[in-house]
Amino acid sequence: MEEEVKFCIDEASEKMNKAIHHLQDELMRIRAGKATTALLDGITVDYYSVLTPLNQVSNLSTPDAKTIIIQPWDKTMIEPIEKAIMQANIGLNPVNNGELIRIVVPPLTEERRKEIVKQIKSMGENTKVSIRNARRDANEELKKLQKDGLSEDLEKDAENEVQDMTNDFTKKIDDMVESREKDIMTI
Repeated sequence: MEEEVKFCIDEASEKMNKAIHHLQDELMRIRAGKATTALLDGITVDYYSVLTPLNQVSNLSTPDAKTIIIQPWDKTMIEPIEKAIMQANIGLNPVNNGELIRIVVPPLTEERRKEIVKQIKSMGENTKVSIRNARRDANEELKKLQKDGLSEDLEKDAENEVQDMTNDFTKKIDDMVESREKDIMTI
């Protein structure tokens, strides 16, 4: 019985970790007025009829805090890369000089910063919902195990452990959201 309890707790922990990692990925993609190649993650380019991630057909760099440089390994890829960035609708305008693509990241307005902070808080809340869903699933599984013969004390201890994990992960989410909010609101 104890292996099943441990498995149930480990599964809940794994689900909660996945939710946290997803939030981290989403927060990295949000533009904070500083140039970062993470803004281009998830953009795919038509590379000889195969959708390929941008970072696999070019070199991405940030020479300064306001500029992203994309240098394709194959010069014929400049136009498809430019097109892919425009279609991604991330609010950035690529400039093609025939050799490379330059993207200037414009500074954010106060109004836009507030919108982004709302978006970040919403992402944090959605992640908390995922964490609570993992807790609920674990608690339901523990109740089933109790019906199958698990002692009530072990079931309560396991539920408390799952609740502690939930509290820890919720605190991590709050810290991540608060940190990213500070990044965005500072000019």
